[in-house]
Amino acid sequence: MKNSLLITAACLLALLSTIGAALPYPILPPLFAAGVTNGLNTFMDLPPKLLFGLALTINPIGLLIGSALLGPLSDRFGRRPLLLITAIGAGIGHAVTAWSLILESYPLFIIARLATGLMEGNGSVARALLADKLDGDLRMRALSWLNGAFYMGWLAGPLLAGFTLAWGITVPFWVAVALLLMTAVLVAIALPREAPSLATTSWWQVARDRHALNLLRVPALRSLFIIQLAYTCGVTAFYEFYPLWLVEVPGYGARGIAWATAAMCALMTATTIVAGRPHKGEPLLRARRFAFGVAAMIALLVLGNAWVGLAAIVLFGIPHSFYNAIMPNWCAERFGAHGQGAVMGLISTTFCLANILMALAGAVLTLIDTRLILLLGAALSAWSAWRMTHWQASMANDSGPAATSSGMRGANP
Repeated sequence: MKNSLLITAACLLALLSTIGAALPYPILPPLFAAGVTNGLNTFMDLPPKLLFGLALTINPIGLLIGSALLGPLSDRFGRRPLLLITAIGAGIGHAVTAWSLILESYPLFIIARLATGLMEGNGSVARALLADKLDGDLRMRALSWLNGAFYMGWLAGPLLAGFTLAWGITVPFWVAVALLLMTAVLVAIALPREAPSLATTSWWQVARDRHALNLLRVPALRSLFIIQLAYTCGVTAFYEFYPLWLVEVPGYGARGIAWATAAMCALMTATTIVAGRPHKGEPLLRARRFAFGVAAMIALLVLGNAWVGLAAIVLFGIPHSFYNAIMPNWCAERFGAHGQGAVMGLISTTFCLANILMALAGAVLTLIDTRLILLLGAALSAWSAWRMTHWQASMANDSGPAATSSGMRGANP
């Protein structure tokens, strides 16, 4: 397959997959925080903000499981079949989500979001696909473009929700079903069939023994996990709770949230064009500067007025795009000997775990003040940037990627 077709297929897959994941962001805050009683925000007479936090948590739990397992499973069973299964499965999950909204059933909504998240944990498989087939500057550009496609999904998802709600609250989810089925067709056409693996292990053995968290046995990857987790906790605190801030401070509804998200994601996507180009300098030190930039934007959202906060939401996309252009490519080059599916799965897993931790923390802190969870996010992103300085110094004392790969081979189960 030509590289251009491979990159196009992976990016379109990322775009169409993340549209569904982003749909609820402008839909949920008005359902739980606008003061209108419904079957979702009165479940078991719990506080609506607590129910909102739990609703945000459950999808990342599925993403966490999917990200940890799907990448290593694709190392064993192939990228193409895993992408086909997960695209169709996510479509089914959105169909059940739509039905739960019709019934106003909070438990069914939670189950549907969990299953959808499990299937949408296939981002690690798409990243591993590009890391497998490409190298050098082309791989860096392709991974940056893939990030851009993910950002476009976050743009298109909220826009789709904001501008189709007029036809009914379930319409965005049915559109997502159609788009995900299109994704499955795209994968079937664009990706070649893979030669059967000679391995004899079952899917259960792979899931049990080769999941991405096994990489935590490697000291360098354990440090990566801690730093990346702190950074993504800041990012997910921002992602999950700036819509609630928009409801409480400027008084926005679903359409206003969609427009703010559209502006942020459009700038974020445009930034990837520059971010994916080769740059001089130590990657970790460059990533550190952009992590500090992300922390600064979140802090401005907390400390500023409505207009300053809106500007911070939009500008957040610039440093975050540069950070995400650096880290996956650097990890693919340094740790790829352990299996690109597992390595990219570990990166995706940190994002999913951060979603869970911040949603749970936010479910409590927003009962006091929504700004508290955003302030915590700013502090965690700043800490990760500070910690990168010390990690880079310790990595410089290593003997290089060859030694790291050797240590990783010794850590394999």
